[in-house]
Amino acid sequence: MSDMVVKNKRPFGFYVCSVAFMFERMAYYSAKYLIYVFVAATIATGGLGLTKVEAAYIQSNLVAFTYLAPIIGGYISDRFIGARYCVPVGIALMAAGYWIGASATDAVGMNIMVTLVAIGTGLFKGNVAAISGALFDDKEQLDSAFSTQYSFVNIGAFIGTTAVGLLVTKTFAHGDIQGFRAAFQVCAVICAIDLVWFLFGSKFLGEVGKKPFKLGKEVDKDVVVENKPLTKSEKKKVFAIILISTFSVIFWVFWYLTYLAAYDYGAAFINMNVSGFNVPLSWFDSLNSMTCIALGPVLGMLWFKLSKTARGDLSLFKKLGIGLGLLGAAFLMLVFAEFSRGVGASDASKASLLWLIAFGLLLSVGEMFFSPLGNSFVSKYAPNKMVSVLMGVWIFASFIAGKSYGYLYEFASKFSVIQAYSVIPAILFVAAVMLFVFDKKLTTLLEDESDDVEDALAS
Repeated sequence: MSDMVVKNKRPFGFYVCSVAFMFERMAYYSAKYLIYVFVAATIATGGLGLTKVEAAYIQSNLVAFTYLAPIIGGYISDRFIGARYCVPVGIALMAAGYWIGASATDAVGMNIMVTLVAIGTGLFKGNVAAISGALFDDKEQLDSAFSTQYSFVNIGAFIGTTAVGLLVTKTFAHGDIQGFRAAFQVCAVICAIDLVWFLFGSKFLGEVGKKPFKLGKEVDKDVVVENKPLTKSEKKKVFAIILISTFSVIFWVFWYLTYLAAYDYGAAFINMNVSGFNVPLSWFDSLNSMTCIALGPVLGMLWFKLSKTARGDLSLFKKLGIGLGLLGAAFLMLVFAEFSRGVGASDASKASLLWLIAFGLLLSVGEMFFSPLGNSFVSKYAPNKMVSVLMGVWIFASFIAGKSYGYLYEFASKFSVIQAYSVIPAILFVAAVMLFVFDKKLTTLLEDESDDVEDALAS
């Protein structure tokens, strides 16, 4: 494979995987938006005519199980089937799922779509990332490469969410009937194009992913692996990972809720008309993607410059705290919007679109403080013998958040806008303050101790 890497140039196979990711995310984020508006829309406008709570549950299932399924997909490619063969099967299942969603007439049809897309994502997502990493002989290139791939992901999300709003309300709309079903079909077509692209690009992957990854790794048979107990430092790091996973649940469950809040409140109480043009609500998702694309290199440069100063970069826990605080501030924008239009006023009274934009910007900046931690945090601090288990803990935390926000939405819907969106920021601010107050103590959990030497001698 060394002939695929020239100096510091990235192998073309990396871009095959990155573009595949872009197409997949383009379809996924479009469908994620479509599910909620399609299920909750009235039958007269082309929707299923179910409740917003039912729509929230179906959407949350999509989010939750597309986080859980890659654990199973990774297990399959590690032990049984090469990743490059799992990926096209996954894309095909996603395409089938979106096509079934286009013809769904009830919640059962939508749940079949969610099941197929989740299984397809499980075979696709982690395996494409694994193939991407295995293409590089020089592991020093990986941080930069995966940052680039993250940009492809956000570009796909931006294109998808920007286009889907226009497709539904303009291109495929017929009178009062919105183009939900045709838009789902577009998602299926995007996956079909992705399938063709990946199959064509497979010839640029060399031998990577042809065998299960476990079989493709050389193991020194002379090395004896000792089953030593965890040291005190390792136990503290395990505790830190579990603790941060708990805060991750808090962050992501409210982060996912922001979208339902935006779709719900924005549709009813925000003036979406700008100079005669009705701004699609899906562009709220687009704002998030665009902000992440723009902020990625800016924050990366900021962290680098801070790391070179005498005080050093912000601690992990402070970054988490800032992310939680910004998310809390985002919800306050809906509170201010409600005050600006008149608390409890009818939907004839609209708040300015600027409040929704501020809402989207704050939650996106908060995401950029929080999101990049994930896998790198676990990989860096998890004891070697527990990397896979603790990576599963982190992913399972995302699953819990994805599964829970539908129930949280149902609960929050029982209260007024002012009540619900004032309590949520309070919870987030308390969590943020806790991370700042206990920062020094929490940081010590990640430090190695001299006691490790004693533990090693004792064992």
